[in-house]
Amino acid sequence: MKGYKLILILILYALFGTTFILGKEAVMAVPPIFFIGIRMILASIILLGFIKFYQRGSLAIKRKDLPWFAGIIAFHIYISYVLEFVGLQYLTGAKTCLLYNLSPFITALFSYFFFGEMMTKRKWLGLGIGFLAFLPSLMIQAPAQELSAGGFGFISWPEIMLMVSVTSACAGWIFMRKLTRELGYSYFFVNSIGMLGGGVLALATSYPTEVWPSYTSLISNVPFMRSLFLLILIGNIVCFNLYGKLLATYSATILSFFGFVTPLFAALFGWYWLGETVHWTFYVTVFFVAFGLYEFYQEELKQGYILK
Repeated sequence: MKGYKLILILILYALFGTTFILGKEAVMAVPPIFFIGIRMILASIILLGFIKFYQRGSLAIKRKDLPWFAGIIAFHIYISYVLEFVGLQYLTGAKTCLLYNLSPFITALFSYFFFGEMMTKRKWLGLGIGFLAFLPSLMIQAPAQELSAGGFGFISWPEIMLMVSVTSACAGWIFMRKLTRELGYSYFFVNSIGMLGGGVLALATSYPTEVWPSYTSLISNVPFMRSLFLLILIGNIVCFNLYGKLLATYSATILSFFGFVTPLFAALFGWYWLGETVHWTFYVTVFFVAFGLYEFYQEELKQGYILK
């Protein structure tokens, strides 16, 4: 792997790490569901405009494919992002990022049940290690802000919301796989439609449940404007395109392994930007989850599900 491309991968996951910290800043400035609605609608307008006027692509959707797009809107964007940002009110950006590293394991289970991908003893071992590795971080004494939200046993409600959020995002890949691999839509277009529909649903949910800030207060709200602009730029535009570029060169295996530096970047940025600290069990969890994924993906390579 050439040095400059290694740097690109590190930059990608450093940028992913910043999105969790920017999200934390956003929910400290404005209501979380309101923010998701504004962010997703603006991002979708930019991306759909790019498809229509720069790529000269079609924005048409076949009627028979509408249920699959509804799944993208509901699971991939609306449920996953709304629950993530509501949970972010109580959790640190680093812990939220760490919980999102459950996604490879959950996706693997969905692939087993929905697509019949074979599970071996080594893959079950990797999944088991990955899931158990999260227990130390979940069992430690939570900060007062997280405890204020209540919980179930040793798991707080914000942590439960994040787990449902991750599961929903992974379920969204079932619809994404159908739309892109079988029905021929581009990932770029499907994601844009998901953002538009999810953003509209978020605003519809926010209106009766949250107090909307006034237009003048929003314009003068520097943390809101900064996090909105940077999340659209970094999360919805730069990371999407950079990941696609790297995926054309490297296997998903390599990129997934590097994904485990994301919580470390999130912890670093959270400490520097917001003064957040993490418990030592956070780093133990990162190590063992990475080991669990290593075991799982080595078996995936042997089975031919991933190309080297």
